[in-house]
Amino acid sequence: MRLIGIPASAVQRAKAKADEMGLLNNSITSGHGNVAGFVGEEVARFVMGGTEKNTFDYDLILDDGSRVDIKTKRTKAKPQPHYDCSVAAYNTRQDCDLYAFVRVHNDLKIAWFLGVYPKDAYYRDARFLRRGEVDQANNFTVKADCYNLSIDKLYTFSACCQRRRKTQNMTP
Repeated sequence: MRLIGIPASAVQRAKAKADEMGLLNNSITSGHGNVAGFVGEEVARFVMGGTEKNTFDYDLILDDGSRVDIKTKRTKAKPQPHYDCSVAAYNTRQDCDLYAFVRVHNDLKIAWFLGVYPKDAYYRDARFLRRGEVDQANNFTVKADCYNLSIDKLYTFSACCQRRRKTQNMTP
């Protein structure tokens, strides 16, 4: 987990993008998380590099061609290793290679880059929860069907890149 200070210029860019985008279909927070989501994308691009794309399927393309979808949650406090990262069940068909997870403090001044997880393994390893179900890991009532994985299960960005290179080298 990496703490990142968020410059005012990143927040301004995020607000402009949120205004331009408007309300997304299936938004769990009815658009209230859009600015934080775009701040999360700025944070992930700062940590991972790559080129911003903002498609339905992914948000970044890394230098090796990997497509990354960034999942951001807002928070009031420093995330703990047992906290969950979530991917909504309606996003399972996104055509990406990696998920990157970010938590943005409600004041938009700091964020935590939590780590990454390969999409092909995420749904195998995550817990599926239905809307209205209480997650026994944190006593949170789930707002939409989702797949949750705890922060302590995520890979650091560098470890995931090494793992992907090894996998790519072993494939003929």
